[in-house]
Amino acid sequence: MKLLPSFRSKSLFDREDSARIVEAIRDTEKQTSGEIRVFIESRCRFVDPLDRAAEIFWSLKMDHTVYRNSVLLYVAVKDHQFAIFADTGIHQKLGNEFWQNEVKLMSAHFRENHYRDAVLKCIEDTGRALREQFPYDPKADKNELPDDIVFGK
Repeated sequence: MKLLPSFRSKSLFDREDSARIVEAIRDTEKQTSGEIRVFIESRCRFVDPLDRAAEIFWSLKMDHTVYRNSVLLYVAVKDHQFAIFADTGIHQKLGNEFWQNEVKLMSAHFRENHYRDAVLKCIEDTGRALREQFPYDPKADKNELPDDIVFGK
């Protein structure tokens, strides 16, 4: 999906925005066995950002979660592209329509220069779906992946 406005990766989110995003990920993951990560880089090395998101997903070992229920939000700043990549466990339960709707919502926020809101809304919606499909089990669940925003090149 293409982003319309221009922005730079390191300044996309200030410290407060970054902290709010990480806090949203942590709060969401306390209610589900699912995992969410955000990856931001300047340029997408592929024509299709979904292909790049998949490469990053696997390089971050996001496919190693117990229930295969992790989700990556990918943004290529200078190329004005983004993608959402979900592992097989959550994708099979939600289907393409859910993810296509999330892309539309993110795109609408990006067009309005509401970058933080786009990411927070996607985390919220994805978190709600993860809670419904993969509820938190205090006896078995653990945080399988880091919650921080990953900044690529």
